Amino acid sequence: MSIGHTLLGLLETGPRHGYDLKRAFDERFGQDKPLHYGQVYSTMSRLLKHGLVEVEGREPGEGPERKRYAITDAGVTDVQEWLSTPEKPEPYLHSTLYTKLVLALLTGRDGAALLDTQRAEHLRLMRELTRRKTEGDLADQLICDHALFHLEADLRWLETAAARLDALRSQVCG
Repeated sequence: MSIGHTLLGLLETGPRHGYDLKRAFDERFGQDKPLHYGQVYSTMSRLLKHGLVEVEGREPGEGPERKRYAITDAGVTDVQEWLSTPEKPEPYLHSTLYTKLVLALLTGRDGAALLDTQRAEHLRLMRELTRRKTEGDLADQLICDHALFHLEADLRWLETAAARLDALRSQVCG
């Protein structure tokens, strides 16, 4: 996820202070990985340097003065270009799971046990996401669906790998 573009998109809805941006980001996108304040302010500094935001006002606070950021026309154009550019699909041709399986076989370890352990972890996470999905709002449901679909694909791969484990062992250990 592009944090800069996300913050710009949030600013497109109206000017905000840095802490307001952090709160809006965390509420909409950061359920599992909230932003650090330092990350917000370093990103805003970079966006300011590139002319994508401007400081609309400064207010004294208990600590340092608070800056109110607004998106510029260049920032709106940048967000529009980012939104209209499709994301590159990730084919996962180099997977950590595959690497671990091959290394387990190469080193004489039990590949089936590795696959079983991984399957159990995937199923545990799928149960957690399914629970979260039933308790969440529409945004949370969509995020959980996205993750669940990816985990289902991983489970299919784990089953396929288990079915081909003897052939893979023969080829790898040859």
